[in-house]
Amino acid sequence: MVARSPGMKTLRKLIYGELLWAIGLVALAFLALFAFFDLIEELPALGQRSPFDPALEYGLPQALLYVGLKLPSHLYELLPIAVLIGSVFGLVRLAQSSEFTILRTSGFGPGRALRQMLVLGAAFAALTFVLGDYVAPWTDRQAQRLKAVYEGPLSLGQTGAWLKERTEGHQVSVNVAALEGARGLLGVRLFEFDAEGRVTRTLTAARATVVPERGLWELQQVQLHQFDTQASPPRLLTQQLPTLDWPTGLSADMVSVALLRPDRMSTWGLYQYIEHLQANQQATQRYEIELWRKLFFPLSCLVMVVLALPFAYLHFRSKGLAAYVFAGVMLGLSFVLLSNMFGYVGNLLAWRPWLAAAAPSLLYSVASLGAFGWLVLRR
Repeated sequence: MVARSPGMKTLRKLIYGELLWAIGLVALAFLALFAFFDLIEELPALGQRSPFDPALEYGLPQALLYVGLKLPSHLYELLPIAVLIGSVFGLVRLAQSSEFTILRTSGFGPGRALRQMLVLGAAFAALTFVLGDYVAPWTDRQAQRLKAVYEGPLSLGQTGAWLKERTEGHQVSVNVAALEGARGLLGVRLFEFDAEGRVTRTLTAARATVVPERGLWELQQVQLHQFDTQASPPRLLTQQLPTLDWPTGLSADMVSVALLRPDRMSTWGLYQYIEHLQANQQATQRYEIELWRKLFFPLSCLVMVVLALPFAYLHFRSKGLAAYVFAGVMLGLSFVLLSNMFGYVGNLLAWRPWLAAAAPSLLYSVASLGAFGWLVLRR
């Protein structure tokens, strides 16, 4: 066993070196393409002045910084496809040059080849998880803050973001018109209902600051309408307050869900939002599917390397490289399309969230292992 370790080290260096070079090249090409498109979209905004400080101008350095902050999100979405295309390209090159055939005749059997590819896939799965849970959410927030400095508050649509929160004996509906910075909210409206569904209090604030350390929102320029149902007849009491502290468990991230796509949130943040929706008896099917998709998405790198492995056992002509790489691209695109389709269909038909998220990976894994077994055992 000790005598074989130098050979295995050389073998891993050969295979991993070829595949990592190809995957890196594909990922770099994809990122350059998406960065170019993002920069084109930012060109009309060049020269725009900040509404907060007219001395600040949105120039080319700011646009390049914004485009750079978007790259981790693009890499997170593209990494499984890059792994598939790069792996197909690398394995086809090894097979075309007969290097993979020499490795097979030297004792590099199918089981060992599958193990080596799974190790590579596991490494990229870990990288995808780190990108999706830590790097991409942080860079997306920084990109939003950069935009907010030069474009003003981020609008949450014509109707704003709506959230609900249940407390003892009553329910509160919250509406936020726009986000300002990391914790700032604009155009806040609160509607409080009793256990029988009657409005007991409404509150309007020009702006609010989320203070998660204290578990409250600091409301400013508040107009309070209180319905006194104990009086006969009932009366409406109105107050104007400069500030008011409103205790709540709603975070700024929960409000930003209306602006951010659920898959751009961290796994823990998405789980907390689902818990909040369930506690307030709101529909969670869409977000549960996104949570399971986020958990299974890094594992798609394992599926991709298994999909690529059968290409190493095919017989090649001298000019067949492009055709096989194109086939790998089509496989990757079909996997993405099927994953999105299962997400929408699972949401419409109320499938179990884990099934809607895991079905494409399971189908492609079974198909790729079947193709691999047929090529090795039958041919």
